[in-house]
Amino acid sequence: MNQTKTALITGVTGQDGAYLAKLLLSKGYRVFGLHARRASPTVSRLEELGIENDIQLISGDLTDLSSLIRVMEKSQADEVYNLGAQSFVAASWDQPLLTGDVTGLGATRMLEAIRIVNKKARFYQASTSEMFGKAQSEWLDEKTPFYPRSPYGVAKLYAHWSTINYRESFQMHASSGILFNHESPLRGEEFVTRKVTQALAKIKMGKQSVLELGNIDSERDWGFAGDYVEAMHLMMQQKNPDDYVVATGTKRSVRNFIDSAAPIAGFNLEWFGHGVEECARDRKSQKIVVKINPKFYRPAEVDVLLGRATKAYEKLGWKPKTSFDSLVQMMMESDLRRATI
Repeated sequence: MNQTKTALITGVTGQDGAYLAKLLLSKGYRVFGLHARRASPTVSRLEELGIENDIQLISGDLTDLSSLIRVMEKSQADEVYNLGAQSFVAASWDQPLLTGDVTGLGATRMLEAIRIVNKKARFYQASTSEMFGKAQSEWLDEKTPFYPRSPYGVAKLYAHWSTINYRESFQMHASSGILFNHESPLRGEEFVTRKVTQALAKIKMGKQSVLELGNIDSERDWGFAGDYVEAMHLMMQQKNPDDYVVATGTKRSVRNFIDSAAPIAGFNLEWFGHGVEECARDRKSQKIVVKINPKFYRPAEVDVLLGRATKAYEKLGWKPKTSFDSLVQMMMESDLRRATI
C-alpha cells in the first residue's frame, strides 16, 4: 500500500488552490493550506467545492521566511505548490512593491524554507503567460524569450528564475508551470472573464445597469482551471523537474468572450461605434449593455498571448478537456444562479 502523501498549498483559498486541493484530496493526499494571519481566511471557494473541512489551514506568510520554515516543519510536506501571490495584474501597477515582495520574493522564501527543512520536498511554482508580455513570437512556448509588461509579470519572472536557480544550484525537484489564462466559476470578480459573466447576470436581473470594460480586443488563450491543476500535479510526479507551458493553443478576444456569454444570459448584442465610443446594445430592448471605459486600460497593454503546450502534451500526457464554449457556459450559468440569490 502506498504511503499517504502530504501536500502544502500556498494560495489554497484562491481559484487554483481550491481546485488543486480537491484534486489532491481525491488522490488520497493529506492537504495543508497556507493562510496569512493578517485577515480571517476566506474559504468560500473551498466551501463551494465542499472541501473546507478536509484541508488543514496552517498559519504562515510568504513575506516571512521564519513562518515558512515553521510551516514546512509542521506540515512535513512532500510536495509544495506555490500558488500564493498578489495575482491581479491591474493592481500590480498600484502596488508594485507589495507585488514584488509577495509574488517574487515570496517564492524565493518558500524555496529557501524547503532547502533548510527538507530539500527532498518537491516544489511547484505557478508561473504565468504574463511573463511573455510583449510577445516575441505568435506561438509562445518554453523557449520563447520573456518580455513582461507589468509589475506582476516582472515579479513572476523573478520567481520563475529563482525556481530554476534553486533547481540547478541545490539539485532540488523544483518545476514551473507557465500557465496561460485559466478561468472558472471560482475566478475572482476582478478578473475580466468573471467581471463579464457576473455583470451580464446582474444586468439580466436588473441589479446592474451596464458593463464597463477597457481593451475588449486583447486576445488570450483561455482554458479551465480545473483542467490546469491536473497539469500541476503531473509535473510533480515526473522523475526530473522541468518547466512546462500549459495552454489550449487557441485564442479568443474579450469581445469573443462577451459574445459567447451574452446569449446564455438572454441578450442578443449588436456592436456599434468606434474606439472609446464603442458600445453593445441588446437588439430586443435596445438597452446599452456594454460600454468602453478608458480608465480600465493598462499602462502597458498585452495584446495577444497564445500558448503552445506541445511539451506538456508529449511529456506529461496532459491535454485540456474543456472547450472555450463549455467554459463560458459554465461560468455564465453559475453567475446567473448567484444573481438570483
